[in-house]
Amino acid sequence: MARQLSLFEGDARAGTPRQAIAAATVTQEVRDLARQLPPGLRLGTSSWHFPGWRDMVWADAETPGDLSRYGLAAYAQHPLFGAVGVDRSFYAPLSVRQYESYARQVPVSFRFVVKAPNLLTSPWIHGEDGGRGKTNAVFLDAAYAVEQFVGPALEGLGATAGPLLFQFPPLGRTLTRSPERFIAQLQEFLGRLPQGPLYAVEVRDDRVITRRFFAALKEAGARYCLGVHPRMPPVAAQAAAMSGFGPGPLIVRWNLKAGYSYEEAKVRFTPFDRLIDEDSATRESIARLCTAALAAGQECTVIANNKAEGSAPLTLIRLAQAIISATRQRQYAAES
Repeated sequence: MARQLSLFEGDARAGTPRQAIAAATVTQEVRDLARQLPPGLRLGTSSWHFPGWRDMVWADAETPGDLSRYGLAAYAQHPLFGAVGVDRSFYAPLSVRQYESYARQVPVSFRFVVKAPNLLTSPWIHGEDGGRGKTNAVFLDAAYAVEQFVGPALEGLGATAGPLLFQFPPLGRTLTRSPERFIAQLQEFLGRLPQGPLYAVEVRDDRVITRRFFAALKEAGARYCLGVHPRMPPVAAQAAAMSGFGPGPLIVRWNLKAGYSYEEAKVRFTPFDRLIDEDSATRESIARLCTAALAAGQECTVIANNKAEGSAPLTLIRLAQAIISATRQRQYAAES
């Protein structure tokens, strides 16, 4: 029987064992920020395989492949990072062993926000030219979700499993013209999933986020993931729409700067080593939302993408500063 590679080994056939990736030395200012953050808050980035984060997260130059396989242990040493988004699972289901390899690299207090395979959330199988193809037979198929996503993620990640996220692409006019149909189908799907995990739903169609939508999520025990994306209303408007949703964990994904496509943002922001287009309005809105949720005793998870402002680690540093400031203002107002 062939010996399995250990976590930090490379390809044994090539004779090049992989050493542990070294974490960057974090400044005292960032460590002080982390100590001041309110309990119950987890900040993290959308994936972690970016060489441009050298001197912010990694100590040395690394390849994306090595960072993807072995970088989590160094990532999790960053004092601001208590979570991370697993985007890879959106493109194809991951195995229990792959999830286990992630969990072994982080402390038990860490949480993974895991995206469901897009086969579950896209109504169509896209053609080779990228256009809409045939109808997707496993769209919102609960049995497929349990077998290919929920079961492996929970078994492999164990205590480090955070929100299991169903991110829906633009659904098209057929579904959004009468969103009640989609909402009913979504509620039935969520109701057939195993109880216990925290399920979250993120959409790209503002016509879907109605009172009925939030009622359906509430009845199914799922949470809305507030997605910052050009296709969606601003953070404050989404927060207003979910105002009657009721108490529960707050989940925010700061995805993409307004005015860009993902490819345009990637070209402009690569190598993701500095802030290029800051979005202070979104930052302050997220900070206020987090502060209110934490004050109400609810947990809060924020995942930032490089394509939000140019560099996810630097975005989270600025967001941490804004949350601390908003928390102090709230405390001062309460004491006045």
